[in-house]
Amino acid sequence: MNFTRESIFISALRGFFNTIAVILGIAVALCIVIIGIGAFTSSISSPDKSTLTLSPDANWDRKLLPSSTPVILKVDLHGVIGMGKLQGDKFKTVLLDSREGDLANNRVKGILLHVDTPGGTATDSAAIYHLLQLYKEKYKVPIYAYVEGICASGGMYICSAADQIYSSPAGIIGSVGVRMGPAFNISELMSMIGIQSLTLTEGKDKDMLNPFRPWKEGEEQSLKTLIVDEYDRFLNVVTSARKNLDKEKLINVYGANVFSAKTAEEYGFIDNGNADYDQTLTALVKAAGIGENEKYQVLEISYFESFLTELKENKAGLPKGKLEHIFPTGTFTNSELSGKLLYLYQP
Repeated sequence: MNFTRESIFISALRGFFNTIAVILGIAVALCIVIIGIGAFTSSISSPDKSTLTLSPDANWDRKLLPSSTPVILKVDLHGVIGMGKLQGDKFKTVLLDSREGDLANNRVKGILLHVDTPGGTATDSAAIYHLLQLYKEKYKVPIYAYVEGICASGGMYICSAADQIYSSPAGIIGSVGVRMGPAFNISELMSMIGIQSLTLTEGKDKDMLNPFRPWKEGEEQSLKTLIVDEYDRFLNVVTSARKNLDKEKLINVYGANVFSAKTAEEYGFIDNGNADYDQTLTALVKAAGIGENEKYQVLEISYFESFLTELKENKAGLPKGKLEHIFPTGTFTNSELSGKLLYLYQP
């Protein structure tokens, strides 16, 4: 018998082309699936439903109880507001879902905000605050907040919708203030290396704070006016909700600093600076009118966006062959927040 021996090069080449063929096959199949989804689904798409996760009650019991059992809804405020799941429209979906499906028939008797956020965008902080206010008024349920980490700036804004704010002794609270930026100017560097820039505009100050030319005195004034207005709104929201927080001291003494939970309680930012999660939950259950011996269920709700929805809305970068680069601009921020008014603590 004669055996034909194949060179290592030919074998490797064959393996390479086989791999390419498999990848192309997967890509074609994926395209067919996506086209099929578009062809067989309605032009009116339904929103993704939030996910529900069973959480333990104050006695560390997490058995699934009957669907008639009253529910305390746990909602996480974790991370930078305005990014990821902490956006106004997504938060509204979560609250809408809390009245439907397994939570229908007015099962939700109270909301527990679990807070660990440095704040974020002014628009999303205000939006989430107003959504919670409307929810509380419409459905007559108490809202409590528990700080396990940091509750700063936009976090304080949102928690102003809560009836009570408790914190662990290690909590960091405060930072009532507004910021925008930083803005950079590289015009002198460009001049040194012989680079010029031309921006065509129409409208007075349309290119304000253009980093490629020397800034004119006072051109930032309109932005400063916006910041002042946002700061006034922030002050009014927080001091109206926190009755023991003195507005004049907040402006002239406390400023936009952060404080330990103990100090924050003394100043009136929060109601209890030496609490634990179970203590907060027990107080909320009582405020919700759930009897001492009555069973209740704690369910954690979170916004969920499926991969297929991301594909349909062209949000997934990989199938489009696109990689997005986001430039970090600070401890909690990146270029996504550039140019936005921020209620953000950024040490």
